Amino acid sequence: MSDNRLPLVPLRNTVLFPTQIMPLVVGRPASAAAVDVAARSDEKTLVVVTQRDPTQDQPGLNDLYPVGVKAVIRRAGRGDHGLEIVVVGIEPVRLLDLIRRDNHVEALFEPHAVVRESGAEVEALGRSVAELASTLLNRNGQHVSGEQLRSQIEDPLNLVYLLPSLIKLPAERLQAWLESPSLQAALNLALTDVSQEQQVLNLREQIASQVESKLDKERKEYLLRQQLRAIQQELGETDEGEAETASLRDKLDKADLPESVLKEALRELKRMEKLPPAAPDYGVIRTWIDLVTELPWKKSAQHVLDLKAAAHILDDDHYGLSEIKDRILEHLAVMKLNPQARSPILCLVGPPGVGKTSLGQSIARALGRPFERTSLGGLHDEAELRGHRRTYVGAMAGRLIQAVRRAGVNNPVLMLDEVDKLGRDFRGDPAAALMEILDPAQNKEFRDNYLDLPFDLSHTFFILTANTLDGIPRPLLDRMEVLRLSGYSDEEKAEIAARYLLPRQIKECGLSDAAVVVPRATVIDIIRHYTREAGLRQLERALGRLMRKTARRLAEEASNDGLEITPDLLTDMLGTERRPDDDRRREVPPGVATGLAWTETGGDVLYVEALPLTGGDALTITGQLGDVMQESARTARSYVLSRSRDVEIPGYRLREPAVHIHVPAGATPKDGPSAGVTMATALLSAWSGVPTRQDVAMTGEITLTGLVLPVGGIKEKVLAAHRTGIRTVVLPRANERDIKSLSDEVRRDMTFMLADTLDDVWRVALPGALRTLRLAS
Repeated sequence: MSDNRLPLVPLRNTVLFPTQIMPLVVGRPASAAAVDVAARSDEKTLVVVTQRDPTQDQPGLNDLYPVGVKAVIRRAGRGDHGLEIVVVGIEPVRLLDLIRRDNHVEALFEPHAVVRESGAEVEALGRSVAELASTLLNRNGQHVSGEQLRSQIEDPLNLVYLLPSLIKLPAERLQAWLESPSLQAALNLALTDVSQEQQVLNLREQIASQVESKLDKERKEYLLRQQLRAIQQELGETDEGEAETASLRDKLDKADLPESVLKEALRELKRMEKLPPAAPDYGVIRTWIDLVTELPWKKSAQHVLDLKAAAHILDDDHYGLSEIKDRILEHLAVMKLNPQARSPILCLVGPPGVGKTSLGQSIARALGRPFERTSLGGLHDEAELRGHRRTYVGAMAGRLIQAVRRAGVNNPVLMLDEVDKLGRDFRGDPAAALMEILDPAQNKEFRDNYLDLPFDLSHTFFILTANTLDGIPRPLLDRMEVLRLSGYSDEEKAEIAARYLLPRQIKECGLSDAAVVVPRATVIDIIRHYTREAGLRQLERALGRLMRKTARRLAEEASNDGLEITPDLLTDMLGTERRPDDDRRREVPPGVATGLAWTETGGDVLYVEALPLTGGDALTITGQLGDVMQESARTARSYVLSRSRDVEIPGYRLREPAVHIHVPAGATPKDGPSAGVTMATALLSAWSGVPTRQDVAMTGEITLTGLVLPVGGIKEKVLAAHRTGIRTVVLPRANERDIKSLSDEVRRDMTFMLADTLDDVWRVALPGALRTLRLAS
């Protein structure tokens, strides 16, 4: 083998120096083959070079450092982890090229000449290096002075080559020593690197000494922990607590907070850094900072409002509700023309199941904003809205701030559900807190008790829902734009069932459109005979039960044939009718009048019964009637008796006008002035013996002079009469404008009679009494 070409063994993360003895474990096949070739030669020599990248398995010329060491193999043998050899460095060499053989690599090289200067500076450097080497040897238990070391090792360069075996340095620094072009350069590098390492060692000893003097000698475990912490501090590392505060500081830097908020958060973070992790306030501050960084202080949902697209979304999601949709689009149009305008505060009022919540979701979709819903039903504690102060255990932010955090933007659509169900007790009045939250002049700097920083809620689109306005305080109601959702007619329900409810139930039951067919007549039958409601929940439950029955039948028969559910099958699948056709009284005896009432769940038909009694002039009222309704009964009795000259009532009735007025469904409390005309008509019918028309229902408040005054809830009441099958309704003339809010189908089916006085009502409801009534024309 040529003198300038020898087998190559690359090293990872270590450097071999001349005169140095180094054990090696050779695991790579090419390196093992190179060792075998060298071991079989007479000189047993090879070239050892350090890799630049230790991850390379087959390094090329550019992957190796340019200077390596020619070495001789002193011992070789097989071990548990591969070929184990001991080599001794001879001289530094410079790589020229690599020659690849069948199973190993040979290095083409030349000697690496090192210029050996002389003079006072080189002499001084040599002595300094000798003293450092002596110090390191003394640390390892070998007591040798610098002069003794220099006398034993005459060549100063060999002193440099001795140091790597006494102290651990990175491979790239040691390689710089090996590549030094001159003795003086090598001495300078060694002196600098070893001096720095010597200072680190001295500092470690000093730290250990300081820590040991402060701690109890009997607590060795505590000593070790303190030593570790002190070392980490001196080396710039951090413990777990410091890492956590650093992480929080980084989150604050990235959160893009307003200047005032960032200042307060940094002040709390500094206070947290002074607390031990076990302190109670430590966790409180950490949770608070997390909330501050997660809130969208400046982040808003950006969306170009398209009114046509918004109208399309509302029409897709909801059938009917034309007036409500128009009102919503009006508000959206204002927001489009004036983006800086304050968002409206809508209050959707209506019976359960008419689509209040889903309408809020549609508004959010039309605006392109996130939607969050918070229920206020049964809420008694004001802190649920404003948040708890951080001094309390388990304190947390209020529901509004939490909803905004979940939304991720500062202008979401936030629905506050069941606002009419708010409670009030010793913990505060949530309705009073809502007045600040919903007021655009105040919520620009809303302060949550937990957050204790001003947060801008003025861009939030608030939507509130309620079944009735009675439970909402007037000051709070004054801040809202009220939109009433009254309910649906039978035809509207059938259309909604065909578009939304039935497809949804078919999908949830795992059916296909081809597997089941539900004709419109079947849906109408379900609406009229199995449900009676203003909304759609009972209808959807009935359709769901119908689909489950169908799914079971198809699964048991293992059939894919389509099944058509006709009205004849409803009794077998849903049971007997819950609302039979004869639910409305077919024959109304004298003393019974049909009235209309408004309830939280919509409208209802109310029958008022009057029965003359013998003896005395007492008035008995039953049926859990409220104070207002009882006053209406007394007013009706007084007015009818005052018309004794115009009404042919038997004389004994006038002498002893005792009467009992009862309103069925006695377990249900009732109140309100709108039953006045019904009570007066029932009393006249009872005393005159003339029955009222069974197909006529009425509503209206009366006065002692017989005037008929307007009442509320006309749409709900008319829809209730329509559901029951009553087609003629007597209304106060002042309520004529409310007829326009009814659908075309209902107005087409119904006949409306407008009344100014009770005489107008009696002409319609008591046609057979015209012979006994001497009324002025």
